[in-house]
Amino acid sequence: MRKVTVCIFSLVLVLTFGGLVFGGGAREEAPTNLVYMTAGDVNMLALGQHVLGPQFEADHPNYSVMTIHTGPGNAGSQRILEKLLAERDAGREKWDVDVAMVHEIFMTWAMEEDLLQSYATELDTWQYVTSPFAKSALGADIEGYAMPMFHSQTALAYNPEYVDDPPASFEELVLWVQDNPGKFGYNGIKGGMSGVAFTTAWVYWQTGAYEKYTSGPFEQSEVDAWEAVYEELADFNEYVTITAGNVGTLDALNRGEIWMGPVWVDMFFTFMDEGKLDPNMRLALPEPGLPGQPMYFVIPRQARNPEAARDFVEMVTSPTVQAKDIVQRFNWYPGIDGSYIEGKVPQEVFDTIYRDVSPADLARKSQAFPLADYFSAVVESYERWID
Repeated sequence: MRKVTVCIFSLVLVLTFGGLVFGGGAREEAPTNLVYMTAGDVNMLALGQHVLGPQFEADHPNYSVMTIHTGPGNAGSQRILEKLLAERDAGREKWDVDVAMVHEIFMTWAMEEDLLQSYATELDTWQYVTSPFAKSALGADIEGYAMPMFHSQTALAYNPEYVDDPPASFEELVLWVQDNPGKFGYNGIKGGMSGVAFTTAWVYWQTGAYEKYTSGPFEQSEVDAWEAVYEELADFNEYVTITAGNVGTLDALNRGEIWMGPVWVDMFFTFMDEGKLDPNMRLALPEPGLPGQPMYFVIPRQARNPEAARDFVEMVTSPTVQAKDIVQRFNWYPGIDGSYIEGKVPQEVFDTIYRDVSPADLARKSQAFPLADYFSAVVESYERWID
């Protein structure tokens, strides 16, 4: 069956094709559509349409996976939310979407609206999940309602030709930039989330209030007390190079203009695979950590095909698929604990992706982004006191 890419803006879902009549009057049932809606960049569309969909169909010939792409960033997840809200408010007994791939912010919205099934702890693959992001998202209790599919993480990329011993903590980083002016680069809060992640980590480090900012409650008095935190960051910026976004940091690092800077790990390895980055570059995850973010599988409360949706999620979060497609093909960290993929990818792949940032490092130093109100305050405070 030919696969069709469906855009959310012109979404017309035909969920069952009915019977097809062939010569002699015989009636053959067409496969049932499993509707998979995904937010994210276009690589998420390609993953569903050309990799995950065909794999699922091979083991489930009674189903055909229809992949629907809603767009990048939180806006893509918001479109999924709007679709589910519309179906709920219309009083539909069965909803169109069977399984969806969403960002953290979606979980806070969907939990408030009671739009999701609790299913994840019943999966065979739940036993492989150790990430704290499977239990909490931006302060919302989500355990059971979401299954991490992959994890994006920020880390400090550095050039070992110039950096023998990378800073092991933010305290050491401050001293390093003073000794090496202009050789640390990040994009502030403009042009990419790697700079926002670094700024967020700076606030966590300076305030020591990570738990409060990620679990709540929100207090404006906390934000009002950040002026000194951002003054320290402004002083830090006197010694750094402000880059042109996520890609700009990697490009500057590759050209030797900077020697160190925060990057998304999957982008780091993808650039390396594509020959855009010196393969000798390394990564470091300083104390107390840097933010990362997962994307989650969710199953709507009134999904038409919930059992098949669970089978789909179980397939993708199996160690074999996580190893081959999430890690080896797309350079993400797996949604499950990385120790379970060892031996399922070539050893050189495992050694490369975990050479500098181990599964234990991720479990200990991968930070969550803050609650939505604190997250907005992090960005607005930068604009207020630095830009």
